[in-house]
Amino acid sequence: MRIEQQPAFVLHARAYRETSLLLECLTRDHGRVGLVARGVRRERGRTPRALLQPLLPIRLGWSGRGELATLTQVEATAPGIGLAGDALLCALYLNELVLRMTPRLDPHPHLFDDYAETLVRLARGETQTWTLRRFERDLLAHLGYALVLDVDGDDGAPLDAERDYAYRHEHGPVPWRDARDGVRVRGAALLALARDEMPASEHLPSLRRLMRAAIAAHIDGELRSWSMLV
Repeated sequence: MRIEQQPAFVLHARAYRETSLLLECLTRDHGRVGLVARGVRRERGRTPRALLQPLLPIRLGWSGRGELATLTQVEATAPGIGLAGDALLCALYLNELVLRMTPRLDPHPHLFDDYAETLVRLARGETQTWTLRRFERDLLAHLGYALVLDVDGDDGAPLDAERDYAYRHEHGPVPWRDARDGVRVRGAALLALARDEMPASEHLPSLRRLMRAAIAAHIDGELRSWSMLV
């Protein structure tokens, strides 16, 4: 199989043998793909190593079957997305999140679009915590793990904005009783997340805890980036 001119971002790159790189890339039409970039670590390699960096919109070509193909082409389609400080940490978190949550060769074009748009939002200086919550919510939905955010998981009644809820995995929000219920989230925060409207700032920490719990249900262990983000 030969693929050409595929919009992509490099999520992670590491040295492979003496002169090559192993790449994990998010592509628009083929999902996450593993590629071997042969010879790019040579001083005079045909493929510029600088193009195989995270946060750079590129087009890729590759050949081969299975979960690890051979890179045949790369070209930049736009300047790299300039991020620094906390915004850069947020972008690195996105990369780790996509790596850990998505299987290889599982296409999700809308996830690719959301990832690219989230990088743009970070570069524009939009509120980082809210930007990450939006992406986490949409990532879970794209992968078939959409959260119930607007009705009671027990009886299907609309959530009360003034009530506190606990979120039960694969069940939904239920009225919060005590600390044994886990993460405590205001109904107003859940409804805002459902409407894609940034909630009051005091509700953002509880949404962060909620999303981490939801993500943790689908991965082994924790993400390293969580220790770097507030």
